[in-house]
Amino acid sequence: MLDVLLKGIVVGLGASIPLGPLGVLCIQKTLSKGRWSGVFTGLGGAISDLFFSALALFGLAIIQSWLDRNDVIISLVGGFIIIGIGISVYITNPIKQLRQPKEVSKRYLGDFLTSFAMTITNPGALLLLLGLFTFVGIDLSEKSLMTITVVMTGVLLGAMVWWFALVSIINAFRNRFRLRQLIAINRIAGVAIVILGAVYGLKGLLQI
Repeated sequence: MLDVLLKGIVVGLGASIPLGPLGVLCIQKTLSKGRWSGVFTGLGGAISDLFFSALALFGLAIIQSWLDRNDVIISLVGGFIIIGIGISVYITNPIKQLRQPKEVSKRYLGDFLTSFAMTITNPGALLLLLGLFTFVGIDLSEKSLMTITVVMTGVLLGAMVWWFALVSIINAFRNRFRLRQLIAINRIAGVAIVILGAVYGLKGLLQI
């Protein structure tokens, strides 16, 4: 089972390393709100990867078929959600976030839900995971509950190893940024997320 766990970890890493909208958001949250905000942002993405992994491993053809049939709508909705998150990031004042502490549980829950909403509306993640499972040699026809559990554990571990490593590296340089630089980073991150959301939504429009 160790080899199955390692394959799951590779899949988790492979699904998380590409720095799309979630990567930009995770970096922005870490710089403006601290390490654990970044970690919970990454966790939201990891849980969505876990959900898509379950679809692939359990062979839920009905849900996969529904995602395929509604790919255009999902792309448009997902694009608007990502654009909305980008606008929110752009107009948020990181100085205010630093000086006005919020209830920790609500702050982290908000970070988690934001990133989860961003990634769960991207059915492309399912296709990526299917490709990664095939690449590492995981048999998707395997119905053993133990095997599926081990694979999904590996996916979660791999994803969280990446997000924790990324957050730790960014957080190590966090104190070197001045407040004005944080504002600039917020603006840049917001614009980047909006552009990525627009590209994602445009892909849906082109399919109409």
